[in-house]
Amino acid sequence: MSAVNRLAARSPRVAMLSVHTSPLAQPGIGDAGGMNVYITELAAALAQQGAQVDIFTRRTSPEQPDVVEVEPGVSVRHVTAGPYEGLKKEDLPGQLSYFARGVLRTAVSESPYDVVHSHYWLSGQVGAIVAEHWGVPLVHSMHTMARVKNAHIAPADKPEPKGRIIGEEQVVAESDALIANTDIEAMELEEFYDADPAAVHVVAPGVDLGAFSPVAPLSVGVGAREHERASLGLGSTEKVIVFAGRVQPLKGPDVLVDALGILARRATSSESVPTLVILGGASGRKHALSELKERVRRQGIEANVRFELPATRPELAAWFRVADVVAMPSRSESFGLVALEAQACGTPVIASCVGGLKIAVKHNISGLLVRDHRPESWANALGSVLSDPQLRSRLAGEARAVAATFTWENTAKATLEVYESAVHQRALQMNSEEHSSNRTKGPSLGAQTMAG
Repeated sequence: MSAVNRLAARSPRVAMLSVHTSPLAQPGIGDAGGMNVYITELAAALAQQGAQVDIFTRRTSPEQPDVVEVEPGVSVRHVTAGPYEGLKKEDLPGQLSYFARGVLRTAVSESPYDVVHSHYWLSGQVGAIVAEHWGVPLVHSMHTMARVKNAHIAPADKPEPKGRIIGEEQVVAESDALIANTDIEAMELEEFYDADPAAVHVVAPGVDLGAFSPVAPLSVGVGAREHERASLGLGSTEKVIVFAGRVQPLKGPDVLVDALGILARRATSSESVPTLVILGGASGRKHALSELKERVRRQGIEANVRFELPATRPELAAWFRVADVVAMPSRSESFGLVALEAQACGTPVIASCVGGLKIAVKHNISGLLVRDHRPESWANALGSVLSDPQLRSRLAGEARAVAATFTWENTAKATLEVYESAVHQRALQMNSEEHSSNRTKGPSLGAQTMAG
């Protein structure tokens, strides 16, 4: 069966590439984050519609098996490229050719896949090589873009290097199709990277409405939320703000710490200071976590801030359910899956008015959007929701409905349509090139001799 027919039957063979972070890794640790969730959920949803998905990622331990069957139709394949440990994401460009060779070595035939779908620019560099070798289209998802990040850089952060910008430009130029999470990201691809508008497709991510729900598993009766709060060491009337993500300047946890400091200074003797729970590990800068803790100390709010390890999906859902509000002060965000997950749990989200967060959060419906990163602005937004039970109740009542409009099933269906379009266009291009070649060849030497 040809690739076109397999796509028409919704049974493509897909090679997904995630070079620098494994979909098996715990989000919130190191470089693992929303992209890991995106890849895992998309692959599973594609498999449920008949696709066979192999996810290639770099081996980071000799104990990792060559292949891990995640679920029917989805496998993770570990590729050796460079030493198992000690390589930072910034070191990986030097290992991309070895990774590409490792991917090609796994092939059981000359063209084992119908489409290559790469995630992040490092994977796109590999994708351009293997897709050309197999003669199949390359579909690419950027997830984040250097030029966009540099345009919204945090005061203490370092700009993304020129090498990454050049690499992203090459990936955009080589891709048969580009998947953007939102119209905003599509515009950024065209504005910052001169992407062909015809090659850019907007496909919104989804959320697992079963895993993220306002009702805790096995909970019954009134008091379930209080019981879940108690299990997490929280009081029943305690005001709780949750931040879930990697601790790095881009995600803006420093803004929340300073905003909480303002709320603490504003509090009267009869008011309690909210509790800020930070779920996540350091990423990028080596001392990001210790610097944030020092910031907490300087604000004098050590008693009001809890640092927790990155949470599993069930744990994350529990934290979202018990929170009064989930805060996302990101300086740049291609989408922000945390916003959907929190809202799916019936919790309002206060988020920066940037990137995909402007789509994921409906202002004054399921949460609030803050237009700057000044601590005063965030203190005002947090205070308005925490001090007004009616406002919080109204936002919470709409949060689940907003999240429910985003499903991984719809994401998979739309992604398959992008695959179909890319395969079809590639087939037309090859037929056109073959036809053009035949027209310019002219008669063979033997035919000329016979004619003479």
